[in-house]
Amino acid sequence: MDRLLGEEGYSDAFRQVSQEPDQYTWWSNRGQAWAKNVGWRIDYQIVSAGLAAAARGVHIHKASRFSDHAPLVIDYDRPL
Repeated sequence: MDRLLGEEGYSDAFRQVSQEPDQYTWWSNRGQAWAKNVGWRIDYQIVSAGLAAAARGVHIHKASRFSDHAPLVIDYDRPL
């Protein structure tokens, strides 16, 4: 990851839009991690610099619990 996000020039699209702390996409099934919001953000969209600049909105869908992961949604402003 360090190489991809460093010398290779790719970006974490989520962090292009949001710098808020404590935003996770995975929680352990132990110790009430979901309830306490103690997790990791292990789901990424690694994108080129051009696409990173088009990232406009991010959302971690936690309204419904599907598994120990939550879907990561990123909106891009790109022509179709």
